This record gives sequence, structure tokens and C-alpha cells, in this order.
Amino acid sequence: MHNHDNTSPDRAMTLLVQLSDPHIREPGKLAYGRIHTAPYLAQAVDSIGRLPQRPDAIVITGDLTDFGRAAEYEHLQSLLAPLGDMPLYLLPGNHDERQQLRASFPSHTYLGTDGFVQYSVPIGGLQLVTLDTVTPGASEGSLCQQRLDWLEAELDRQRHKPVVIAMHHPPFQTLIGHMDRIGLLTGAQELESIVARYPNVERVICGHLHRSIQVRFGGTIAATIPSPAHQVCLDLAPDAASAWTLEPPGYALHALPTGGRLVSHLAASGTFEGPFPFHEGGKLID
Repeated sequence: MHNHDNTSPDRAMTLLVQLSDPHIREPGKLAYGRIHTAPYLAQAVDSIGRLPQRPDAIVITGDLTDFGRAAEYEHLQSLLAPLGDMPLYLLPGNHDERQQLRASFPSHTYLGTDGFVQYSVPIGGLQLVTLDTVTPGASEGSLCQQRLDWLEAELDRQRHKPVVIAMHHPPFQTLIGHMDRIGLLTGAQELESIVARYPNVERVICGHLHRSIQVRFGGTIAATIPSPAHQVCLDLAPDAASAWTLEPPGYALHALPTGGRLVSHLAASGTFEGPFPFHEGGKLID
């Protein structure tokens, strides 16, 4: 677990893009035998490139690939290449493989060389602190005492700066039964107790759920975002089928104005008609 120093110059606003759960397969392979996830990630990358303001960095909150294979990470690299020199931060999800991730992205030294992938990096006016919730070989997540102790020590170091905590498994019940059964099964209560002691934690940003979900957590907001590809079906029955849908894909843009509060925008991934004016000649168009 490492600290990585790569400060960007201060400006009026810090912009952090969050992508999650692209589930990239080898070129030409379909996820779940049905969906070609690569074009969806390419579409999201294109959407980010067209934002009016250039983001300071991008974080991808896990499930970068579908099986954690070298060929999948290689494909992921090529799909992310159009981002150019925009700082990019990766963290593993339950579909990833830590050591292969490190081997495939050797220039991403913040990933460390072994153990948990946890790091702390300054991005403009905020500090991004990541947690590794992966339980190798399992779909559910966990936070052991070692990971929680590291977080607490890092939050103590960053107590005078706005902090965003990024993790894969959300530390709360989503009420989507089949996903909660593979959620963060240990460490969520302990995490909430730690977060509650640091009012400078602006947000806990998560993946895993392939949906936009928000909840009050430890005096702040914890939230998940959609995937750039497929979404989990919105069914709150405890015995709901484990199934996905091609609802509109998206990503998040977290904006921190200097001296202000973090504002999170959910952005649709894709190309849409517009923009069109509301007014003409100083008057609302009739």
C-alpha cells in the first residue's frame, strides 16, 4: 500500500471522472456470451473527451476486465489510450486479478508490487484514497483490519483536505438481493465508524452494482454508478433473478470548487442531439 505524489496545479475547480465495471474481454469475445463490452467503453472514453472542461484525473472503480487475464488487460489498455496523458487510476474488483493488473500496467507504480492495491494520491484540491475490497476467488468483498488500519492512518494524514474514498464493493445494502449477497460482507460497519470521524470525507465512491445508488453513510454520501456497458436489473425483491439489462450506460463527474463541497454529476455515455438554445434574441423561444 503506497502514497503516490503527482500533484496537479490548483485551479478554481477539481474534476474527477469515475468509470466503473467496464468488464473488458479479449478482442472479439462477448461477456456472458451476449454483450461486446469494448465498444461501450470506447463510447465512454469518447464522451469524456468531449466534456467542456478537461478532467484532472479518471478513476476506474473495479471490474476492469471480466476474468483478469493478460489479453483482457491489454485490450483495456488500447481502449483507454485515447485518454492520452490524462492521469488514470485503477483499482481491482472481484473480476480482476491483482498481480496481472500490476504486470499489465507497469507504469502505474501507485499499484505497488504486492499485497492490497491501496493508495492515496492528490488530485487538484482533493485527495483520492482507495480501498481494496477484493477477496481472491470470491465475488463478495471484505475489508480486514489491515486494510482498515491503513485507511484510518491515511485519513489522519489528510484530515485538513477534502477526501474522496474509492472502492469496488459498496459498504451498504442496496436492496437488490442477489447483489447484496455478494456485497461487502465484512468490514462495512467498521468502515462507517472510521469515516464518521473524518468530516472532510466528501464522498465514498463505489462500483460493483452497475446502477446509480446513493445512501447516507458515516456522515457523508456513499454511492455507486452505472457501468459504461450493461446494468444490473432494478428489482428489489429479495429473491430477484441475477440478471442484467442494456439500460443507458453512464459515468460520474465529481466536481470540487475551491473552498466548496463536492458535487457529483451522473453523465450519460454516448452521443445525443443538441445542444439547442433555450433563448433567442434574449427571449424564451415560443
